[in-house]
Amino acid sequence: MSIRSFHPPVRTLMGPGPSDVHPRILEAMARPTIGHLDPRFIDMMDEMKALLHYAFKARNELTLPVSAPGSAGMETCFVNLVEPGDTVIVCQNGVFGGRMKENVERCGGKTVLVEDEWGMPVDPNKVADALKTHPEAKIVAFVQAETSTGACSDVETITRLAHEHGCLVIVDAVTSLGGSPLEVDEWNVDAIYSGSQKCLSCTPGLSPVSFNQHSIDVIKNRKTKVQSWFLDLSLVMNYWGGGTKRAYHHTAPINALYGLHEALVLLQEEGLENAWQRHRDMHIALKAGLEAMGLRFIVPEAARLPQLNAVAIPDGADDVQVRSALLNRYGLEIGAGLGALAGRIWRIGLMGYSASPKNILLCLSALEAVLAESKASIAAGAAINAAQKVLADRGY
Repeated sequence: MSIRSFHPPVRTLMGPGPSDVHPRILEAMARPTIGHLDPRFIDMMDEMKALLHYAFKARNELTLPVSAPGSAGMETCFVNLVEPGDTVIVCQNGVFGGRMKENVERCGGKTVLVEDEWGMPVDPNKVADALKTHPEAKIVAFVQAETSTGACSDVETITRLAHEHGCLVIVDAVTSLGGSPLEVDEWNVDAIYSGSQKCLSCTPGLSPVSFNQHSIDVIKNRKTKVQSWFLDLSLVMNYWGGGTKRAYHHTAPINALYGLHEALVLLQEEGLENAWQRHRDMHIALKAGLEAMGLRFIVPEAARLPQLNAVAIPDGADDVQVRSALLNRYGLEIGAGLGALAGRIWRIGLMGYSASPKNILLCLSALEAVLAESKASIAAGAAINAAQKVLADRGY
């Protein structure tokens, strides 16, 4: 057997993640590896915390990147804050609310499920009703940016409701950090997690998290041990704490952290609000092209995520065949539907470095060509002009 070095094909990533990785991030990850307790690495860790404070718009001391993907960020929040017997209100309007429920149950907690139709945001009125019906609830957990549907929920309102009833909140911001407005301090979010591979344009494998003082107090006053040793924040914070004295916990993914550091530097250079606006502008241009083609969004306009565009598959189009043709002929990846929406929608991502005019025009031209060839029910010939007009009007 003779296995040679792996050389991946060049792709344009416009699915639900990962997104295209910025060349500066790839270059950063190729820099020399040093020890995870090296003084220079510790300096970089301190910078990383400051950069994450900027990205989250939070000053929480307990802010760090978990050495694993966003799913581990989710688990970090639940295993540290949920104890056996706790009641947790979980909002489910897509796949990832369901994963929150699973986490609660594995922690020995009791779930009160608030359900909304997939493609709709979480209804704050339903949350308010659940809080009134379950005064024993300790936590409200919900997804800001539901990656499976492209719907954005109201963090500020749901957090306020939870606090009025003495509950903490856990917020999933995997797809929103760096791409949608997020004000952790101003909205008083207790615990939040994200991922490196979406709007931050880094490689997968790291999960930024942030916990305010209220949630830290809950962690410190637990009656039971955190069920995960690796994700126990009372241990991890001794490694990611301030100053030069760091207690060894695990060997951090050094080069991956170089990449996240560079991603956050890029975000700082662009400006957080400018990044939010760029994602919004690119969404409006893509929307103009898709609608000119005759494609329909499944999420009401007011609740749409700019970075995750969920569109109904048109009549006459075969889901798998279209996505395969885009990948094999154009090197373009878009996402399939998940769960209840499998086979019914495509998920087109505009995240981070992928949110660019070049990618929008590639996506529209390739999608139109493949759909026209398959005799799908679309209007051909108008998509590119519609998108270009929006881009020109917005100065791109």
